[in-house]
Amino acid sequence: MQLTKSEEQLMTYLWKMGKAFFKELKEAYPDPKPATTTINTFLKKLIEKGFVDYELHGNSRKYYPLVSKEHYFSKHMKGLLKNFFNNSVEQFGSFFTKEMDISDKDLKKLRKIVDEKIKSRPND
Repeated sequence: MQLTKSEEQLMTYLWKMGKAFFKELKEAYPDPKPATTTINTFLKKLIEKGFVDYELHGNSRKYYPLVSKEHYFSKHMKGLLKNFFNNSVEQFGSFFTKEMDISDKDLKKLRKIVDEKIKSRPND
């Protein structure tokens, strides 16, 4: 399921904190901070979507993510690959390396990662 940019921003804070009370989440936002009702609306939607849950601590709720950052962005990237690159890793790689301003140093690191992944797979 897709999140809005505002929901993703809130999830980013929650992923960093692990668990957080509402006050802590609100404090994570830069100034000008969104209204309390706005953040509450985001939390309600994230709970409905199955991304967040909470524990009761007296009258307070401590929120925590149900979906890991890695899982969410993996699904997100697979959607981008499908929708924008016709499920072609080659097209994605070509776009990524040609259109992004990637230094030679970073390209070499990327090549090393790919080479190590190939070496770690069993021979077919």
